Amino acid sequence: MLNEFWFNVQYGINHVLDINGYDHVLFLMVLTVPYLFNDWKRVLLLVTTFTVGHTLSLILAAYGVVQVNANLVEFLIPITILFVALYNVFTAGKKSKNEKVGLLFFSTLFFGLVHGLGFAREFLMFAGGTENKLVLLLEFALGIEIAQIIIVFIVLFLGFIGQTIFRFSKRDWVMVISAVVVGLVIPMILGSDLIS
Repeated sequence: MLNEFWFNVQYGINHVLDINGYDHVLFLMVLTVPYLFNDWKRVLLLVTTFTVGHTLSLILAAYGVVQVNANLVEFLIPITILFVALYNVFTAGKKSKNEKVGLLFFSTLFFGLVHGLGFAREFLMFAGGTENKLVLLLEFALGIEIAQIIIVFIVLFLGFIGQTIFRFSKRDWVMVISAVVVGLVIPMILGSDLIS
């Protein structure tokens, strides 16, 4: 039982940290890069909101409530990353404390839903004939959350190093990381089956 639990948690961790599925990491980078360690509560809430959306869409797919065109979802995933990266570029250096918290969390929840739908087909193959898909989903979601916290910590740590040791301004740090991500997701968008 414990082995099965850990296997499912590891599957969630590997889903996020898989080098071939780096879109998840890119999204977490642009979501986290505007923040510092002292914003950890807000970042954790954002990441958990993303996990909730991701898990909700997997539940809906696992129980046959939704079926979505895979090509559309694969196109929308890099679009969500591009949206957040461009938002960072255009708002870098501006006072973010006054931003609409509700809009940010709603957007993150929506992005989580889209990213979850992108993984639904693989998850359904993984779940196979499992009777209690909900327990499997929750164990998988725990793995996702653990991996996301690891990535968020790394991004916050690199931001801390960049801004304290190398003296990057926060604005420059956010601009550079977000611009790099924009450069990585544009080919993903152009290479999607929906466009090509």
